[in-house]
Amino acid sequence: MTESDDHKLVLAISSRALFDLRDSHAVYMAEGVEAYRKYQIEHEDEILERGDAFTLVEKLLNLNASLSKARVEVVLVSRNSADTGLRVFNSIQHYGLDIARAAFAGGRSPYPYLAAFGCHLFLSTHA
Repeated sequence: MTESDDHKLVLAISSRALFDLRDSHAVYMAEGVEAYRKYQIEHEDEILERGDAFTLVEKLLNLNASLSKARVEVVLVSRNSADTGLRVFNSIQHYGLDIARAAFAGGRSPYPYLAAFGCHLFLSTHA
């Protein structure tokens, strides 16, 4: 079977798998969505620590540098809203991750976005 030239692995990842969001998630669990939103906005300039799947994503994206054509794309899918997701994108830029596409579901499940992005695999900390 021959691969087409545009065939690539599309990996979706949740913001909590990519970054350590334990502190902000604890605020959400204890105080609710409005306190979480306020916390994220107040801390949007603070870079997040690496999460459980960060190293895997970084290595997969680094494969593209050694290939003539990018074969891996990472897409961020998150239950965050766009305003609370700014902290996540600031951290993506800080670490130099080549992640350009994202969906912020505003508290809803991000699963419906997976097919639209053509994802082959979804990494999440949610069991």
